[in-house]
Amino acid sequence: MKKVFRISIYMLASLFVLQACDDSDDLSVPSNLEIQDFVWKGMNLFYLWQPDVPDLDDNRFSSQDQLNDFLRDYPDPVALFQHLRVDPSIDRFSAIYSDYRVLEGVLSGTTRNNGVDFVLKLRPGSTTEVFGFVRYILPNSDASTKDIQRGDLFYAVNGTPLNTTNYQQLLSSDFYTLNLADYNDGAISPNGRSVSLTKTEYSENPVLITNVHQSGAHNIGYLMYNGFYSGYENQLNQAFATLQSQNVTDLVLDLRYNSGGSVATATRLASMITGQFTGQVFAKEQWNPKLQAYYQEDNPQTLINSFTSTLGNGSGINHLNLNRVYVLTTKSTASASELVINGLTPYIEVIQIGEATTGKNVGSVTLYDSADFTASNRNPDHKYAMQPIVLKIVNKDGFGDYLQGLAPTYYLPENLGNLGTLGDPNESLFSTAIGMITNSAHKMRQAPTTEFTHFKDAKSLNGIQNQMFVDRLPRGILRK
Repeated sequence: MKKVFRISIYMLASLFVLQACDDSDDLSVPSNLEIQDFVWKGMNLFYLWQPDVPDLDDNRFSSQDQLNDFLRDYPDPVALFQHLRVDPSIDRFSAIYSDYRVLEGVLSGTTRNNGVDFVLKLRPGSTTEVFGFVRYILPNSDASTKDIQRGDLFYAVNGTPLNTTNYQQLLSSDFYTLNLADYNDGAISPNGRSVSLTKTEYSENPVLITNVHQSGAHNIGYLMYNGFYSGYENQLNQAFATLQSQNVTDLVLDLRYNSGGSVATATRLASMITGQFTGQVFAKEQWNPKLQAYYQEDNPQTLINSFTSTLGNGSGINHLNLNRVYVLTTKSTASASELVINGLTPYIEVIQIGEATTGKNVGSVTLYDSADFTASNRNPDHKYAMQPIVLKIVNKDGFGDYLQGLAPTYYLPENLGNLGTLGDPNESLFSTAIGMITNSAHKMRQAPTTEFTHFKDAKSLNGIQNQMFVDRLPRGILRK
């Protein structure tokens, strides 16, 4: 069969599949299999673990007809996608969406949202019962007009206690009531209060807090940044302009609730923190063997993400030229956040305060059903899109093996009994950073006596949890 994909003239002999059939067979994809055909061909080409999935092998099918026969066994495209993945313990993050508009919204920070950002924890002594606590309230959201705030606990939704089975259904609704609880020395007790919430379309500015705290000779900048959304790079750059104008000597970067986003934006954030390494290697990408070979042949520099002096729109970056940064983390700190920590470590001192991070060292890309898998001229008959894991990312020194998370320099989980106010110098994690910066031991906080096992957080309910993604595909791809 003639090749399904065409990348470049010198790669025709080695990269792709389904050879030695005539042109008409090449195009014989029944309309009821178009989505499945897109899923298989996209995964065959891009999936990081493609060599490890027998049904994605380049020689698995000798003709389009054989592929069609296989695809007929999967009338549900989602079931096919799941079948083509490696074990979930290895691939925890690949996803498929039946509506690319929802996917695009999630990746840009736009979701159906009531404004309550929360985390779910296992209740003491249980492996199935969970409770939640509010991490922050989004400005100008429905929740911002209600009697609910950071630190509030909830144990049930619409009167139904939360557990590891029902949480997704209960918290995914556009309308629900949170049943609140009190915290007392590790115990979670209903208190009779409740708050009704409504989700609307909401675009989150990830730059939540920017301030400067002066302590002796130190002007300590604090930035709480909650998502690497490329559409908000100007706001991020403006935050650094503010820090720069106040002559900050030290920076506390709060990524404790940041589950990731754009690799390009992560590279620019690292460049804002520094500024003295422009053009040097920040991170290196490792794709599956056939795409890695293609990149190496076509343009090896494409695999390198370098420190930069400009934003995506060409504007100049405001940078601090620091040689040290303090990063606040929790189990929700993931992907592009971890990339910033790992990518900076070979260059400057990175002091991590909080908990170990998620452990996501792989990235994805959005694939559409089109001739080149981009959004251009996508199939108008459906709205499916995929976000498969396509690459592993490592730092300048080649290190990227942190599947168990990046361990903190100073272990300090949040204390549910005293969460404090984000950005306040008395809040436990920020206070500890200040203590390290100023060498003031009295500001260092101790870990709480009661700790809870992390389960899920608000961002994971969107289906694209802990994302780190690139926004480009190998040039020249054509799919038949």
